[in-house]
Amino acid sequence: MIAKDLWFSVRSVQRWRQMWNEGGLRALQSQGPASLPRLSEKQFAQLKAELAKGPAAHGWEDQRWTLGHVKRVIGRRFYLAYTI
Repeated sequence: MIAKDLWFSVRSVQRWRQMWNEGGLRALQSQGPASLPRLSEKQFAQLKAELAKGPAAHGWEDQRWTLGHVKRVIGRRFYLAYTI
């Protein structure tokens, strides 16, 4: 079964097939992000500056940014919770 092989729900596959039948490939194209960004342009610039300082400046010993690290910086700096 397609849904099981691709790790999608059966309902999602049914919905995609219906969209394909009704509108072809164009109907399956992305409609863009599901929601607007929660950070303003100014906040994105501030986040970029914070990330440029490096992970060590935020308390991590290694010099690699992980999604978890970025999530915590956003939470600490802007009081917003994101999922990874």
